[in-house]
Amino acid sequence: MDTVAHPEQGYRSCLDIIRLGRVHGNDRLEAACARGVAIGARSYRQVESILRAGLDRAPLPAAGEPAKPAIDHENLRGPNYYN
Repeated sequence: MDTVAHPEQGYRSCLDIIRLGRVHGNDRLEAACARGVAIGARSYRQVESILRAGLDRAPLPAAGEPAKPAIDHENLRGPNYYN
């Protein structure tokens, strides 16, 4: 609500997100919103995208958990290739 110029715009977005629960179910909506908060995705389109992609079913990475290592194989050129 703090990111929009007028409160009415924020209310509309909130209502649209709540309506996603009718289509996808409230449990999935809750999981999608939790993921959205964790990654900073708070708009209707972002939450809808999380639901469409099924990311709400994937586990959230724990805080402080190291990122997965980058894939390394012979087809990757690296930054030195372009110098």
